[in-house]
Amino acid sequence: MVHIVDLEETLAHHPFAQGMDPEALRTITGCASNAVYHPGEYIFRDGDPADNFYLIRHGLVALEIHVPQGPPIVVETLEAGDIFGWSWLLPPYRWSNDARASDQVRLLKLDGACLRGKMENDRSLGYEIYKRFVPIMARRLAGNRMRIVELATEPAVHSRQKG
Repeated sequence: MVHIVDLEETLAHHPFAQGMDPEALRTITGCASNAVYHPGEYIFRDGDPADNFYLIRHGLVALEIHVPQGPPIVVETLEAGDIFGWSWLLPPYRWSNDARASDQVRLLKLDGACLRGKMENDRSLGYEIYKRFVPIMARRLAGNRMRIVELATEPAVHSRQKG
């Protein structure tokens, strides 16, 4: 069994917590646990309640979107040091995609409901968390926009190459 001190040390070494206020780190650690997922196992599914977010310690995680009558599209593959799952921050607190382990994955799992309550009572904690999430959200949204443009223009590129 991992002790809370070990979780705090593990969290402190993850890029998410770099430069974090020590008091905020202790508070966040109180909402943390370790998790392991095996290859092909879903971490969360589109539409399910978004109660957690995740820090990858080891392994690869595929973020996927369902496509009617087709296989899911992997929109991004994340690795050790990455963070994923921001739907716990925004009502209605539901996942808008799937996350699946590509290989064996070790994560720090942070309880979003626990943190929402703590952030409501401690605005500086909320600031510590939001300033780490907002740049990631912006970068991923910009990346998704570029992938949409690529997908939308791909048939036109192929038809021009044939002609």
